[in-house]
Amino acid sequence: MVGIIDYEAGNIRSVVNALKVLGVQYVVSNNLNELMKATKIILPGVGEARSAMLSLQRVGLIEWIKNLNVPFLGICLGMQILFESSTERNTTCLGIVNGTIDHFSVANKKLKIPHMGWNDVHIIRDSPLFAHIPSGTYFYFVHSYFAPRTDVTIGETTYGVPFASAIHYKNFYGVQFHPEKSSTSGLQLLKNFVELC
Repeated sequence: MVGIIDYEAGNIRSVVNALKVLGVQYVVSNNLNELMKATKIILPGVGEARSAMLSLQRVGLIEWIKNLNVPFLGICLGMQILFESSTERNTTCLGIVNGTIDHFSVANKKLKIPHMGWNDVHIIRDSPLFAHIPSGTYFYFVHSYFAPRTDVTIGETTYGVPFASAIHYKNFYGVQFHPEKSSTSGLQLLKNFVELC
């Protein structure tokens, strides 16, 4: 069963619809006892970093997430808060992976922000998350902040500046794009995640 963390910021309905298409059993909750029964965890994301962290703190999930040993997938903001910090309202994040999330304007002041629409993801390191998905596949993005490229980067995208569009560290996976809005390729990625051992 997949546990979808409800932290009052996620685009949960689209994720639920995608899992329904895949025929996957799921629960949407911010209750620790319910989420602990799940064999996979998804943290969807739309919104801003500080509000998300405050919400996770309020429902008592921060330390639990940090210590998870089941596969975890952060989507969009859900990926960003895996990092140490974000310049979005100077937010301290989960600190599971190294690096700071920054605003696109820091890298390129001429960019139209947010980065919104379809863009390609270049796979730079093998990961089961991208099984049966060729490098250069297009996914759907909506974001104003970006993750730095580090040694946990498995996918890169360029929008004025190259950034990490997918990461993998131990049992933690993250994607900056929205697989639940990315047609058949997005469904394949979610299927890959659900089938992780």
